[in-house]
Amino acid sequence: MRNTNTIEMSSQAQLTFQQIKSRELEAKDSRLSSPSLAASYTNEKEVTLIYDGSFNGFLTAVFMAFEERLNIVDIQRNGQAQNGLFSETETVFTNVEKAKRVWNGVRKKSYNAISNIYFAFLSETEGVEMLCFDYIKKLMASKDKQKDYSDETMLYIAQLARKVGREKHRMEAFVRFQLTKDNIYFANIEPDFNVLPLISKHFRKRYADQQWLIYDVKRRYGIFYNLEGVEIVSLNLDEIHFNRTRKSKAFSDTEYNYQELWNNYFQSTNIKSRINRKLHTQHVPKRYWKYLSEKKVS
Repeated sequence: MRNTNTIEMSSQAQLTFQQIKSRELEAKDSRLSSPSLAASYTNEKEVTLIYDGSFNGFLTAVFMAFEERLNIVDIQRNGQAQNGLFSETETVFTNVEKAKRVWNGVRKKSYNAISNIYFAFLSETEGVEMLCFDYIKKLMASKDKQKDYSDETMLYIAQLARKVGREKHRMEAFVRFQLTKDNIYFANIEPDFNVLPLISKHFRKRYADQQWLIYDVKRRYGIFYNLEGVEIVSLNLDEIHFNRTRKSKAFSDTEYNYQELWNNYFQSTNIKSRINRKLHTQHVPKRYWKYLSEKKVS
């Protein structure tokens, strides 16, 4: 008998959302075992839920689906919604208390599962909401189901979570701060996934005595630490601050002096005869170079 707990999540097991969705159409009768969320699907009316794009909004949609026993065919973000031919749409208003009940119910079942769901959600993969919704249904309906990687949905969510986790660790390593004239350490990033919520804790602990701001260029929002707490901010940047030899008026002269010292150290410790560019790009992908001070270009 095959032990599904030992199945490796290799690249050969990669699945597409379309394959999973087509094979999961019959799974409409799952039940949440948590007392606060338990409900069965008895409503045959097909419904598409529209939420605000936040994780709390998604969890509220999950709560609404089970509380009202809705037959959910899709969960879509506001502004990206597409009307189905045979389904009705309902707008979900984010409710933190309801979101907490779903979070606590899933975490009680499995801490690793709620982590996988959150990380996968931050991947922003097309159709990830329905994948996470199916994952929750299967998790709550069966014991240890989250470890069954023979299940396509469970496997795919775990794969997404691992990708987001790797990107989180890269951002924690590759963020390069620059001191502004306002005495705030500023850094641009452009991650593949929405990892700002995941790296906040790391930088809050590491730079607790400094004001800093990390801005996601791709998603146009940032996190700002003001020595007391972290808050989400939006900026109207006239210029994206790459690490170039040309100086910007936004940063202090002292900052460029330190960057010059760092670059000199970086060059002096480099052993040309031992350069392995293939290995280097494997550990430091080129897409991050434009934000690294040691990779300055004119």
